[in-house]
Amino acid sequence: MIRAAIFDVFGTVVDWREGVAAAARDAFAAKGLDTDPHAFADAWRAEYQPAMQTVRSGARGYVALDQLHFENLGRVLARLGIADAFTEAEAWALNAAWEKLPPWPDSVAGIAAIRRQMIVAPCSNGSIALMTRLARFGGLPWDCILGADVARAYKPDPLAYRRSVAALRLAPPELLMVAAHNDDLAAARTEGLGTAFVPRPAEHGPGQVRDLAPTADWDFVAPDMIALASMLAE
Repeated sequence: MIRAAIFDVFGTVVDWREGVAAAARDAFAAKGLDTDPHAFADAWRAEYQPAMQTVRSGARGYVALDQLHFENLGRVLARLGIADAFTEAEAWALNAAWEKLPPWPDSVAGIAAIRRQMIVAPCSNGSIALMTRLARFGGLPWDCILGADVARAYKPDPLAYRRSVAALRLAPPELLMVAAHNDDLAAARTEGLGTAFVPRPAEHGPGQVRDLAPTADWDFVAPDMIALASMLAE
């Protein structure tokens, strides 16, 4: 019996690309810069996995994603030749874009419907601080915050799933991992969790080529969160 659903957040629950691009558009306009905000968002996101891999590999101790995002921002601004346009305080303000990402249209209602059936929580690489502010911004109805800060590990490190399960004092099969990313679900399944795939074909913009469809026989495949809630109620 599934007693809790835990969710990937960036891309699955919220639209990081449009949220970051909107913040960048405002920041660049204030500086008179003509940098493409969507290209900037893509470049910033491209630094995400390499930065976390330094932690996963043991080359660096655990560092909250807020700090990794800030370091990644500095690299992208420097590469674009616009780092000098921002003070440190202004760069930190832009870094807060990750706390103000819009939920996909079905996310809030769908998660609320699932919450009526079971515990719901993020299992994200975002910190507790980031996930809390993001939940308040978007009205995400979590019961608690799980993921990287609890596990001190970044997905798909097995510890990210294992310690999230332990935090709820449940057995792995009692948890359902919900994600728009097949690799996230594959890692969760290896740890014994249930799996639910909810595709987000616009996550990476109009040219998205990955995660458009399930690549394995996940326990649930739903077109959106509201449909997933209905499946879980059956």
